[in-house]
Amino acid sequence: MLTLSSRHQIAIAVLLALLMILTRSHHFASMHHLADASWAIFFLVGIYLRPVWSLPAFFALSWWLDFAAYTWGGVSGFCLTPAYVFLLPAYGSLWLAGRWFAKRYQFGWRTAAPLAASSFLGLTLCELFSSGGFYFFSGRFADTTIAEFGTRLMTYFPLYAEAFATYLGIAIVLHSLFAYLSTPVDSHTPLIR
Repeated sequence: MLTLSSRHQIAIAVLLALLMILTRSHHFASMHHLADASWAIFFLVGIYLRPVWSLPAFFALSWWLDFAAYTWGGVSGFCLTPAYVFLLPAYGSLWLAGRWFAKRYQFGWRTAAPLAASSFLGLTLCELFSSGGFYFFSGRFADTTIAEFGTRLMTYFPLYAEAFATYLGIAIVLHSLFAYLSTPVDSHTPLIR
């Protein structure tokens, strides 16, 4: 099981909040913008932050950033529909998947299978809730069909999965580096557990 000190959790929370602030305004990477890290952030919040209130805190941050981008930043309000509420179960799915993984964490290769399973399940549920909610309940599409949703899913899901995998890969490298560096030379047991 992964356990971190309160000091480490606060540092991680601040870094994840800064990452969300830096990447939230754009959905896909471009020459001038980083890809949105929100999905990976909610997964990592589930893994690293023990307080349950961290989920609503990060959801409130994401909502405030969307509100600010729409109100003051000149960003289109196309996605701000009644379907926005589906982001609650979408992000909650990622958070729960992260919590599930944190209980099975062991430093080493044995953690790869639970990480792959939890990230895949969380990512898939998040996509179904967020894109499915938007497609079927936003009022932006006149004639909704499962076939058309499948086509949209195949178009957009790989882009979100790529951004998620990129940020998760960076987190894995950083976590491994810190775990290795915190390992006492004489015991070869990591301090991050």
